Amino acid sequence: MRYGNRKLGVRLRVTLREGVALGPGKADLLEGIRDTGSIAAAGRRLGMSYTRAWGLATGLNSEFRGPLIESAKGGASRGGATLTALGADVLRRYRRMESAAARATARELAALRKALK
Repeated sequence: MRYGNRKLGVRLRVTLREGVALGPGKADLLEGIRDTGSIAAAGRRLGMSYTRAWGLATGLNSEFRGPLIESAKGGASRGGATLTALGADVLRRYRRMESAAARATARELAALRKALK
C-alpha cells in the first residue's frame, strides 16, 4: 500500500554493524540506479538531491567488501552507473528480508490498523 511516494507498512532498517545500516532509502537508491543507469536519475526519482544520492552511493561503496555501484563520469551522453554483482546481491537479499518481515508482521499490522480511528 502506498501513501504519496511512501510505502505503508513495514519498513526494514538493518544495522549490519556499528555505524553501518541498510534501509529503505539506500535500497530504493540501489534499485533506482539499477533501473535508470544513473545516480542522478535515481536520486530525482526518489526526490533527493544529487549530492545526497552521490553521498549515499559513496557510503555504500565504502561500507562493503567491494563496490556496490560502478559509475563513469562524462555527463548524460557518456556517464552512468550500474550495480556490480555484489550490489545486485545486496539489494536482492535486502528485498527478501523486507518481504519476510512484512509477512511475519502482517497479522499484527492488520490488528493495529483496525485499532485506528
